[in-house]
Amino acid sequence: MTASLALPRIMRIGRKAADELGDVLIGLGLSRPLIVTDAYLAGTGAADRLTATLTSAGLHPQVFSGTVPDPTTDSLAAGLQALHEHRADAVIGFGGGSPMDTAKALALLGVQGGHMRDYKAPRQNAGTALPVIAVPTTAGSGSEATQFTVITDSASDEKMLCLGPAFLPLAAVIDVELTMSMPPRLTADTGIDALTHAVEAYVSRKANPFSDSLALTAITTIGRHLRRAYADGTDAEAREAMMLAATQAGIAFSNSSVALVHGMSRPIGAHFHVAHGLSNAMLFPAVTSFSAHAAQGRYADCARALGAATAQDNDARATDKLVDALRLLCADLHVPTPAAHGIDKDEWNRLTPLMAQQALASGSPANNPAVPTADEIQALYAQVYA
Repeated sequence: MTASLALPRIMRIGRKAADELGDVLIGLGLSRPLIVTDAYLAGTGAADRLTATLTSAGLHPQVFSGTVPDPTTDSLAAGLQALHEHRADAVIGFGGGSPMDTAKALALLGVQGGHMRDYKAPRQNAGTALPVIAVPTTAGSGSEATQFTVITDSASDEKMLCLGPAFLPLAAVIDVELTMSMPPRLTADTGIDALTHAVEAYVSRKANPFSDSLALTAITTIGRHLRRAYADGTDAEAREAMMLAATQAGIAFSNSSVALVHGMSRPIGAHFHVAHGLSNAMLFPAVTSFSAHAAQGRYADCARALGAATAQDNDARATDKLVDALRLLCADLHVPTPAAHGIDKDEWNRLTPLMAQQALASGSPANNPAVPTADEIQALYAQVYA
């Protein structure tokens, strides 16, 4: 099998890397970037500091801080207006997954026009778009290195997966110092998100040797450092390790795929406004248990990489230990069930058939080692609720 691989052309990784953002844009011949961020980063002054860095390099940046968690088609309208008014020649996604998803969508719509539903999976988007430069402030989404964006259709509440090289950032600037202020809940949710990316990339039906190596390395790193980063946000070594692992996991799944966890997670986020990493965490142990029989050797490799099993454990035992380890990790990081999170049971049950249909329509479950039916997805939703 031939693997088709895609990575950002430029990656700057390390402390103070954000200070080099101006050099990156100048090297690419860009001068009028729109910084796409959120109200939090604008309020803390982080967006102003990034703007100052670019201005001192002789560039002409403008800030759009109107992104929302789990961006919607309605939320893109103001960003498109800002993009055109600034006459932007590039888009900088500055923040977590939501600002970067928004930046990718604006970069494509700003050139090609139309509506995001026109670009959703299974369509492969390889057309033109403005250059995207990604500057992540969380260690989880991996969006700085992926050819995906996720936008919720405001009319239908469908969380649409959109994919293709048009969404791949041209450059990524990865500076661990931007993650040091993440609170414990965000650290946990984004960290489990990164672990989900790595495991799903490795067990996916689209896995390949390139993605495998990055996925296993990320799993090992996350296993050693996520609890430390959660317990002590000032642990610079743990923060730096998690930042690198999140990017490695992002490259891995961008060049392989995600699978059933993500397919089921997106509808939860769309209908109940649960953060993406948290909805992944709610599902991760149960979906792994459901899927493991179909790729026992692969899941066993993940268990050994995570440190949950040893070389002396056979594949069946190692896989059982992986499921147990994921349950313990979610307990240690205080991941709530949907019920504990406050989601109404009747509403959950009412929407379960629709969520199952939307999960299947995304295409991600088809990459899972055990490809589920709609009834099996509904049963999993029922199992994880409480």
